[in-house]
Amino acid sequence: MPPIRSRPAANMLWQIEFPSILLPPDISSGSMVDIEVGRNYKAEADAQKAFHELQSDIFRTFGQRTPSAPVIKCRNATQTSVVLEWDPIDIATAELRSLTLFRNGNKAGTIPKPSEVHSTKLSGLAVDTEYVFHLVLKTSAGTFSSDKLAVQTHKMTDLSGITITPGHMPAALRESLQRSVERIGAKIADSVRIDTTHFVCTEGRGPAWEKAVENNIPVVVPDWVIGCEREGRIVGVRGYYLNADPRLRNVGASTSQPLPPQSQSQQPPQQQQQARSPVMSPRTEVTPPTPERHTRDRDTDGAAPPPPPPKDDVSEKSERNSVEPKTPTEEQKARTEHLKPQSGEGKQPEDSEEDDSEPEPSDEKALEASLPHRPKPGQASAEDDDDGASFQEVQL
Repeated sequence: MPPIRSRPAANMLWQIEFPSILLPPDISSGSMVDIEVGRNYKAEADAQKAFHELQSDIFRTFGQRTPSAPVIKCRNATQTSVVLEWDPIDIATAELRSLTLFRNGNKAGTIPKPSEVHSTKLSGLAVDTEYVFHLVLKTSAGTFSSDKLAVQTHKMTDLSGITITPGHMPAALRESLQRSVERIGAKIADSVRIDTTHFVCTEGRGPAWEKAVENNIPVVVPDWVIGCEREGRIVGVRGYYLNADPRLRNVGASTSQPLPPQSQSQQPPQQQQQARSPVMSPRTEVTPPTPERHTRDRDTDGAAPPPPPPKDDVSEKSERNSVEPKTPTEEQKARTEHLKPQSGEGKQPEDSEEDDSEPEPSDEKALEASLPHRPKPGQASAEDDDDGASFQEVQL
C-alpha cells in the first residue's frame, strides 16, 4: 500500500498516513493516528562513537607504518664473484611490486620472490675491480631505494674469499685439509651454501655432493688447496677436478708455463718407450737421374745439361765403343786428339763440346799435311784412281 500524503488540518497540525503494515494491529484503514516525533541523542552519540573507532583502526593499521628501504650488505667476495644479502623487506600494509638489483647504476636483474629470497650471487666479475650495488623496492605505497654498497673483488693472491665445504674423504686427510685452509686464510662451511666456492672430496657421493653439482660448484680434490698454498695464489681447477688427469695439474710452477718436466717421469712405461723409439715412417729415397749419353743427335739448341759424373778415360772409351760403333771419321778424330800437343789440354771445356762437330776445312788441311789421310766411305782418292782399288775394300 503506497504511503498517503499528509494534509494540513485546521489547527495547522500535520497528519501523516502510514502504510498499514507500520500501524499497530488495532488500527484499520481510515483510522486517525497521532504521532509524536522526537530526536534520539543517545543513538546519535553511539553511531558517532562507532564511526570514530573505525577511523582510528584504519589509521593505526594503514596510516602509521610505511614500507622500509632495503638494507644491502656484502656476504662474501672472491676474485670473480660477489655474494650479496639483505634484511627481510618490510612493506608494511602496502602491496609489493618488485625488488631490483643495480650494479654501477645499471640494472643487473630482478630478484625472484623477494619476500622469500634474501641473498644473491653475481659471477663473471673482473679481478681486483670495484663495483657499486644498490636495491630498489617498488610498492603500492611508493618506491624505496637502499644505500649504495661498494665492493672490491679480490686479487689473485688474496685467498680469504675461498669458502670450502668438505665431502667424503679420510679423517686424516680432512684434518690436513683444515690446517691448510687455515694457513691460506680461507673458510670452511659444514654445508653447501650460496657462498660456497669449492666442494672438496675424494669420492663423489652423498647429498652434499649432489647439491654442489646441482649448484654448479666446482668439485675438486684436496690437492687443489695444497696447490693454492704452494703457489701463494688461486690456481685453476681444471687439473684438480674429481675425475681429471693428474698430469694436467700445475703445482709449484707458473700457470703460464707448460707441463712441468716431472710429468714426463710420471708417464707409464709404455708411453716412455714410445717416446724413446721414434715411429718408423715410410722413407722416400731420391735417386739422381742417369746422365745422358753423349751422342751427335742431341739437341744443341737447348740449355746445356749438367756434366756427367767423372769417369776415367779407359772406362769412358770402353763404354762409348760398346754403345755405338764409330765411323771412320770419328776414329780419325780420336787419333788426332791423341797426337795433339800437351798445350791443348788447358783449354776450356767449351772445346770438348765442339769436338763432336765436324772439323773445319783449315784443320783438315793441317791434318792432311802431317798425317796420312783416310777418305770417308764412298769417297775415292787420287791413289785409288791409279790402282783401281777403293778404300772400302780395305779390311779394318
